[in-house]
Amino acid sequence: MRSSRIPVDPNTPVNWRVLKQLWPFLLEFKQRVLLAFLCLIAAKVASVGLPFVLKYTVDELNLTTTAEKVMVVPIALIIAYGALRLANVLLGEIRDTLFGRVTERAMRRVGLRVFDHLHKLDLDFHLNRQTGGLSRDIERGTSGISFLMRFMVFNIGPTLIEIGMVVGLLFYNYGASFALVILSSVIIYVTFSMKATDWRTRFVREVNLADSSTNSRAIDSLLNYETVKYFNNEKYESNRYDTDLAGWETARRKNRLSLFALNSGQALIIASAMTAMMAMAAYGVAQGKMTIGDFVLINAFTMQIFMPLNFLGFVYREIRGSLANIENLFSLLDKAPKVSDKLGSPDLQVSKGNIRFTQVAFHYRPDRPILEDLSFSISPGEKVAVVGESGAGKSTIVKLLFRFYDVTQGSIQIDGQDISEVNQQSLRKAIGIVPQDTVLFNDSILENVRYGRPDASDQEVQQAIDLAHLRSFINSLPDGENTQVGERGLKLSGGEKQRVAIARTILKRPPILVFDEATSSLDSQSEKAILDALKEISQGHTSLVIAHRLSTIVDADKIVVLDEGRVIEQGSHQTLLDQHGAYKKLWDTQQNKRT
Repeated sequence: MRSSRIPVDPNTPVNWRVLKQLWPFLLEFKQRVLLAFLCLIAAKVASVGLPFVLKYTVDELNLTTTAEKVMVVPIALIIAYGALRLANVLLGEIRDTLFGRVTERAMRRVGLRVFDHLHKLDLDFHLNRQTGGLSRDIERGTSGISFLMRFMVFNIGPTLIEIGMVVGLLFYNYGASFALVILSSVIIYVTFSMKATDWRTRFVREVNLADSSTNSRAIDSLLNYETVKYFNNEKYESNRYDTDLAGWETARRKNRLSLFALNSGQALIIASAMTAMMAMAAYGVAQGKMTIGDFVLINAFTMQIFMPLNFLGFVYREIRGSLANIENLFSLLDKAPKVSDKLGSPDLQVSKGNIRFTQVAFHYRPDRPILEDLSFSISPGEKVAVVGESGAGKSTIVKLLFRFYDVTQGSIQIDGQDISEVNQQSLRKAIGIVPQDTVLFNDSILENVRYGRPDASDQEVQQAIDLAHLRSFINSLPDGENTQVGERGLKLSGGEKQRVAIARTILKRPPILVFDEATSSLDSQSEKAILDALKEISQGHTSLVIAHRLSTIVDADKIVVLDEGRVIEQGSHQTLLDQHGAYKKLWDTQQNKRT
């Protein structure tokens, strides 16, 4: 199975342009962003003022000789120091609280947009996707948005502002040497961090790829639990999963070693810069050019610079990883559906329910045609069955009618309207289906029936249950209609799931009905019960039946026989038998099997 993930070469630079796509989400709460920014500035001013208060406090304590001065000036400075420290923390908390709403709304908006977009993508995309890897891409992408918006806007920017302020203050108070050491060490640190982080981004991506692959493998195996058991392949699945885990382990080890190299280099730069600053300050004090307070101030400023700078390295690493994750998320949004509505396409207007296939051709791949020059019609209220050998293209007709794919040539019309010219929502609203394989949501029977029309009243849902002859089965259950059906409806039998599918379609009340081999997997007793229910609900509706068992469609108004994507015979059951053609051979074969 091919993965739905957008492949990313580990050596490809991260796409910084995704920041432009996030910018509109910041503008949704302009006032909050402005208030948060003002709190940020005020917090940084308080932060830069702390070392100066500390310097004056130390100098006063060093010079004070009387108890009176000790009780007045230094204590006042200490109180001021505590107030600035509290203001710095509180302003930072207020800033984060204000901006939290912006971040959470952005995650909600992007998550919803991706969810909606995935539902708009064509069937081919979803047939080839791996659900586990796709869910991880969405999860990491939305988490990456949270990290990027919070830390880039309110950590990297403020840190750079604080560095500029400190460098300016050091230059003004202590000369170029102190400012130069700080500035050069910052430049070296940032340059090293960016280069080293760019180098190790490939390892971050390799971990993500391995993580998605491992998760996809696990989910795929668990979703097919019964198949694994049927073929006694638990060990085979474990070996495949362990192979993926081994790749994940190797990727994690490379990532950890590259992180060690990055952290070691950063620590060396910080240690060298702090040692140089302390040595210069100590020399100044020894020469009498600086006070003990100056020494304390420079020490405080140096630590104050390198603490966020060290954090800046972490933030930058995480931002690179977040950008890689967001890139995958937005790559999903960039993927255009192969089937799309034309601008301003009208709603389908169904008055009679006439369906016409005219010289329809279709292929999934150019070298493998599925349908060729297919033409037939279904009159209003008529029941038409399509039969043929496996691979003749029967189920493809249903996919084209629902417009999961567009025809390669020809047209499909409903009441004279080309379905490629109307919007997909109105088209699918007009058609109800009882599929061959009914998949239910992991919810109650009642809610699975209601899914046919979510806005239906409880009375309408109960009426649909009765018309689908589902009542006696529900009454036999301890929890009744609130019985949970399990993932994909695995707790119900094939016939029980088909009845739920029929109830859904009844509740939907469409003018056109499609039955895609709805009884192919049922036993004779269940088949008869389902057929009676289908006959009851299809009265007065235009019906298209895709059939494997010919005995289920002998009452059809017309039977269309397919062979290799072409119509080779049309007519009623008896007419086709009298022709002694392909239909007669299929009928005789199935009758012989039954006897």
